[in-house]
Amino acid sequence: MTPHQRPLGRTGLHVTEIGYGAWGIGADMWKGAQDDESLTALRRYVELGGNFIDTAMGYGDGHSERLVGQVAREHPGTLVATKISPRNGEWPAAPGTTAEQAFPGEHVIRCTEASLERLGLPSIDVQQFHVWNDSWLGQGDWQDAVAQLRRDGKIRHFGISINDHQPENAVKAVEAGAVETVQVIYNVFDQSPQDRLLDACLANGVGVIVRVALDEGSLTGNITPETTFPEGDWRHRYFGGDRKTELQPRLRAIETALGIPTAQLPETALRFVLSHPAVSTVIVGMRSARNVERNLALADGRGLSAEQVQKLHAHRWDRNWYGAAD
Repeated sequence: MTPHQRPLGRTGLHVTEIGYGAWGIGADMWKGAQDDESLTALRRYVELGGNFIDTAMGYGDGHSERLVGQVAREHPGTLVATKISPRNGEWPAAPGTTAEQAFPGEHVIRCTEASLERLGLPSIDVQQFHVWNDSWLGQGDWQDAVAQLRRDGKIRHFGISINDHQPENAVKAVEAGAVETVQVIYNVFDQSPQDRLLDACLANGVGVIVRVALDEGSLTGNITPETTFPEGDWRHRYFGGDRKTELQPRLRAIETALGIPTAQLPETALRFVLSHPAVSTVIVGMRSARNVERNLALADGRGLSAEQVQKLHAHRWDRNWYGAAD
């Protein structure tokens, strides 16, 4: 079965519904990634018909880009999206930050050229800013730099990765036609993109790349109060304090509402996101070939029923676990 593809907004690109998220294979903030296993997983993804890989210069200081480039060169036609880290190193972008502090034009050009070198590719299919503030529209010279990169054939399309849990902070960029894609956190718990962003993207032909569809692992059902993470693994903080215990009744409530076993949570969570017509692809972190096979099998063009989606709307849980737990 060839995985189902969707248009990436008005870019003219068609992307597999299940994309490959390459943060984990950067092997710095997610512990335990081995390069040979990561390459096997990436190759399995493209062999099975997956065509969209999302990476960033910030994933393992370019390490993820090097692995992705190696596989993309072996399989021409693989679409690669990457991201430029902000020059001031601030994640997420603070409200008062200026475009000049985060993405001055020369930084945008220099980082893109460095990414091209690591990827070993002639052009980047989708170049993105790794943080964003809507106040940057019309500020600084970043838009000139993006236009220059397009003219030079170094990038094909441009988008933004929206700050964690801030979907409203990109509506202006979408409506102004400044971006062709947005990457956003959207899942059963964080349904805030449904408030305004997803409709704006549909209306303006902007592609939507969903990240964190499994809430960093919460919605796999594999994280219990007893789960521990290796020293230095960033999930140690994400699931810090009482959060793992707090999570359990939320998961049981979803299972009860839909009449599903825990084992069906990940599929349900991914299909929930894919049920929204604005969504082009959902990028999933997959560090093993087995995970690739299991997730890519869901790229079959089928979402959840309207009734199931409606039931899941009741399980919205507005919170931000990216900060330290109390």
